[in-house]
Amino acid sequence: MSDRILENKTAVVTGASRGIGRAVAVKLASLGANIVLNYRSSVKSVEEVVEEIKAMGGNAVAVQGDVSSFAEAEKIIKAAVENFGSLDILVNNAGITKDGLLARMKEEDFDSVIETNLKGTFNCIRHATPIMMKQRRGRIINMTSVVGVAGNAGQVNYAASKAGVIGITKSAAKELATRGITVNAIAPGFIQTDMTDALSDKVKEELLSGIPLKRLGQAEEVAELAAFLASDSASYITGQVININGGMYM
Repeated sequence: MSDRILENKTAVVTGASRGIGRAVAVKLASLGANIVLNYRSSVKSVEEVVEEIKAMGGNAVAVQGDVSSFAEAEKIIKAAVENFGSLDILVNNAGITKDGLLARMKEEDFDSVIETNLKGTFNCIRHATPIMMKQRRGRIINMTSVVGVAGNAGQVNYAASKAGVIGITKSAAKELATRGITVNAIAPGFIQTDMTDALSDKVKEELLSGIPLKRLGQAEEVAELAAFLASDSASYITGQVININGGMYM
């Protein structure tokens, strides 16, 4: 992908302090986009991302906020216009897991995952939509998961939230297409992050046995896909769920 293709564009990336969100933010910045980095609590981590982007000559601001709050999501979205004058790209990446078997899952563990992963996605899109509609352009990229497509034992709450993100993606794509706004979802499989690094070797071996490419994905590979969907090259792609999982679900 050529350099600076996102020059003068502004992107909001939620959950941008680590993992996939961090990789996406850095990639979009490398292509010229101004970045609003949302985080909930990892101050030190997000400051490191800001410095990394500024060191490459990019522009970035960090905005604390919990996307599960309608009001805080509005603050995050408005920060794009307040700091950079527009909102062109929204990457809904913020998410949590609280895994457990269905028969023993606590109600609060179900609710909190739905509120962050699903309602948080709605909140950010809801506040971004009027801005993008007025501009008559925009790219919305939602992070779902292979679990939202295929399901997974012990993750009823997470699977439900990520399946819901797919529903939001398809419905929003139909509503917003005539305004020049595309809405797509990325469904990562097992990506090497802090969470997967903490798994035992035995669990990693079991995971790899179900992946035809026999390796975990890299956050930077997901970021490359997000950058493509954010670019003009993807202007005729909307309402799609693009799997990036090494072939574990086809």
